[in-house]
Amino acid sequence: MKFPYEWQIGWRYTRTGKRSSGNGFISFISFISMAGIALGVAALIVVLSVMNGFQKEVRDRMLSVLAHVEVFAVDGSLPDWQRTAAEAMKNKEVLAAAPYVGEQAMLTRDDAVRGVVLRGIVPDEEAKVSDLGKQITEGNLADLVPGSFGIVLGRELARGLGVHVGDKITLVAPQGTVTPAGVLPRVKQFTVTAIFTAGHYEYDSSLALIDLDDAEKVFRLTGPTGVRLKVQDMERAPLVARDLAKTLSGDMWVRDWTQQNKNWFVAVQTEKRMMFIILTLIIAVAAFNLVSSLVMTVTDKHADIAILRTLGAQPSSVMKIFIVQGVTIGFIGTLLGVALGCLVSVNIGTIVPFIERLVGVHFLPQDIYFISELPSDLRSGDVTRIGVISFILASLATIYPSWSASRVKPAEALRYE
Repeated sequence: MKFPYEWQIGWRYTRTGKRSSGNGFISFISFISMAGIALGVAALIVVLSVMNGFQKEVRDRMLSVLAHVEVFAVDGSLPDWQRTAAEAMKNKEVLAAAPYVGEQAMLTRDDAVRGVVLRGIVPDEEAKVSDLGKQITEGNLADLVPGSFGIVLGRELARGLGVHVGDKITLVAPQGTVTPAGVLPRVKQFTVTAIFTAGHYEYDSSLALIDLDDAEKVFRLTGPTGVRLKVQDMERAPLVARDLAKTLSGDMWVRDWTQQNKNWFVAVQTEKRMMFIILTLIIAVAAFNLVSSLVMTVTDKHADIAILRTLGAQPSSVMKIFIVQGVTIGFIGTLLGVALGCLVSVNIGTIVPFIERLVGVHFLPQDIYFISELPSDLRSGDVTRIGVISFILASLATIYPSWSASRVKPAEALRYE
């Protein structure tokens, strides 16, 4: 297949320098332009992959405690939770349902006092909607049995109260009991039966679990306050929640896991968006470097352009030559950057420990951070978007130098040759 001469000359200018006579594969200027684009693309892919990895890691740790969707009664009690669960299960995307009681309380031990989010659960049912049972580090979640008044604490909460499995703590319910002496808080002693570690400080320091029947007795409820649901695809939980809000009978509130941590997810998305914009500037700088390279090439090739014009080449043909050169540099640079960025992102779990051993520094100490290894989540959508933006910027960078080349006048260019 024979390409038009504009393509052939443009590719030749990309491969050779002024005096290389075809001996060099890539001219120094073209190499620098390609390297700049490639490094910018690779840096952007790696940074976004690491941010995606952190987001996924924190999200998964949240969802080891949270349900994908929660349905709860407006009046605070849901005696016939089985009917609500059955209605929710009619949605094809809902996999499982479990009742719960959600209340706030205080836990005390000696002089230590902590406010907690108290959740009453049925251990066997809870295992269907969350991975909390897998997060138990001491004791056993199955030890939560009706009437035993056992309690499961997060690691940081247990550490703050200074308790271990088998110790006694006192629960103070905010709802008081009216007596002749006035309103007195309801107090009940519980035994610590297990300790869990979700790996997320908010839940490890403020969440406590008790048996569902015990929670109903302490808070004087006629039934669970709601139902926790697990769906097939956690990313579709907001859509499922909206569908359930329309189909469930009774006065119900429905919320998904993104609404429970809305501020955090908004902050992460904003940070990711800003990092994308900032790092895209690296690619823009490389594109400016490409403009400089093409301008230098046009200046260097004035005599060649003049000869082509005297042989009958049109200004548009001259313009195409340098567009081909610039687009080729941008395409190869983008391709190399995508390859390098994907390679580093996929193997970051090996590369970072090697660098840590080499410099003798641990970037994420386990005693400070819950995440001790640098996570990475390479997404094809991010790679495609970065590659397209890089190629567009490189292509736009060719317009002015190519137009300048098409304006060269043969007589003036050959006057001093």
